[in-house]
Amino acid sequence: MNKLKTALAFGGLLSESNIDQLSMLFKRRTLKAEEYVQEFRTIVKEIVFIQQGALRVYGVDNNGNEVTKCFIRENQFFANLESYYSGQPTFDAVQAVIPTEIYTIPFSVFERQYEQIPNLFIFSKTLAEMTLLNGIKDNDFLNFGDAKTKYAAFLQRYPQLAQQVPQQYIASYLKITPQSLSRIRNRLAKQK
Repeated sequence: MNKLKTALAFGGLLSESNIDQLSMLFKRRTLKAEEYVQEFRTIVKEIVFIQQGALRVYGVDNNGNEVTKCFIRENQFFANLESYYSGQPTFDAVQAVIPTEIYTIPFSVFERQYEQIPNLFIFSKTLAEMTLLNGIKDNDFLNFGDAKTKYAAFLQRYPQLAQQVPQQYIASYLKITPQSLSRIRNRLAKQK
């Protein structure tokens, strides 16, 4: 729970007592690899914090192939705001890619704390903006360059994920085949 408290201290907006009060409302959950946090076509009702491990957000394309849209790493919050605010089911699923420990809090419980913790609203909007900006950066590096360039950028941005996450998920995220990724990894290993 220390990582959660540290994340809640981001930006210095919440007092120590606010952080203690809020962190007690989160529930700990342990996931096995490939276990779901959010199934397809469900309405999202909770905020997730990744204490340890990694999750992936993925959809299915018209050919039935899984497409990894992003990874959620340790010390990050995640919530599908579109599904929550619209009340509509999500077309994406969220799945642990390795054994993962998370903390969750229902949106309704979190939002009730706005009255008692005035800076919590500002904190949540700051996190949402930061997540949006990170998503834009990720989209930029995924849309430019060849497969080798994208993988090199992935290694630079996410060295820990590159070591932990199964190759097929990384390949899907980079929009290349697992075979292409394997060849790139082999070439890079020979260059060392």
